[in-house]
Amino acid sequence: MIINLKTTTHKTRVSSRIKRDINRVTFLLNKLNKQTQIATEASFGSDVVSGTEEGSGEYFVRIGIGSPANYQYMVIDSGSDIVWIQCEPCDQCYNQTDPIFNPATSASFIGVSCSSSVCNQLDDVVACRKGRCGYQVAYGDGSYTKGILALETITIGRTIIQDTAIGCGHWNEGMFVGAAGLLGLGGGPMSFVGQLGAQTDGAFGYCLISRGTGSSGSLEFGRQAMPVDAMWVPLIHNPFYPSFYYVSLSGLGVGGIQVPISEEIFQLTDIGTGGVVMDTGTAITRLPTIAYNAFRDAFIALTTNLPRATGVSIFDTCYDLNGFVTVRVPTVSFYFSGGQILTFPARNFLIPIDDVGTFCFAFAPSPTGLTIIGNIQQEGIQISIDGTNGFVGFGPNVC
Repeated sequence: MIINLKTTTHKTRVSSRIKRDINRVTFLLNKLNKQTQIATEASFGSDVVSGTEEGSGEYFVRIGIGSPANYQYMVIDSGSDIVWIQCEPCDQCYNQTDPIFNPATSASFIGVSCSSSVCNQLDDVVACRKGRCGYQVAYGDGSYTKGILALETITIGRTIIQDTAIGCGHWNEGMFVGAAGLLGLGGGPMSFVGQLGAQTDGAFGYCLISRGTGSSGSLEFGRQAMPVDAMWVPLIHNPFYPSFYYVSLSGLGVGGIQVPISEEIFQLTDIGTGGVVMDTGTAITRLPTIAYNAFRDAFIALTTNLPRATGVSIFDTCYDLNGFVTVRVPTVSFYFSGGQILTFPARNFLIPIDDVGTFCFAFAPSPTGLTIIGNIQQEGIQISIDGTNGFVGFGPNVC
């Protein structure tokens, strides 16, 4: 496989992105080891853009909030459930690209009472605030949002979704960087996908555009968004953590050869630990240490022709490619239990770390048995989640 280095540009934002990524993974490791109306066609969606220009390692979608629609950038997050935005009056808010949403300007904003069935679905209900249902969400990097729950109209593309339960955050802090809030796409009932329910049949798909390309990806909801010719892999249900999307990874490959790693390393245990989670909110894929070491060593063995560089942050395998126009690197693949093989383009596993030609192998070890497939490995690949039938599809299209 050949990677073209001449067209690669990179602004030095890696440090803050990795810091947030480390904290998010720590949060996931700790957590996992421990009625809507739609005026639309059968499927709908919007463009997805990289948050790189805002210094974020995440992906944003532009969504209209309220009536009339007030458009905001939201982080798409397959690893959480709550949909929330920053709201006026803002007692504590971080900087965002768009003006902060003011619910007083929306004709469709309705506060949720503490006794409502919607409020009872929250995992972490806080005390009532003037009779309104309170919510709070804490993330692994110390970021958090806290405010009241409301029903509001959301506009995505030309589609209007009424009475969507959202968090209206009056106290928010953290490394969300530019986005107004978060669109939770997890498997729980309070996620955006969960609230759409049977009307989209639990189906959605996304394509995360590769960073630095200047173009946009996509986020689509509905059965019609499911491609016919995708490589379909079973989703695995974890009753302890039903909001997360687990897949049946069985092995790793380098240079077209499967690395000798026991399949048991990637399996979900009877008590809900371990397993393999797909997460759009994590950038760097994490592998159990034993699996990572074997995987990394296999890659190093086939790249002895490339000059090495000192490790950077969580990356221990880096290369000094300053002055190279193209380099030849071995392929990297994921093997799934049904025999499917997903082979990645070079940009999904050898990434620029600075502006002077340092590239690193974009994987890191995990201190527990949990594997997290991050958004760098998902970039450029059409990914489809069929929650109703229990499958995730890869391809056939790219973006």
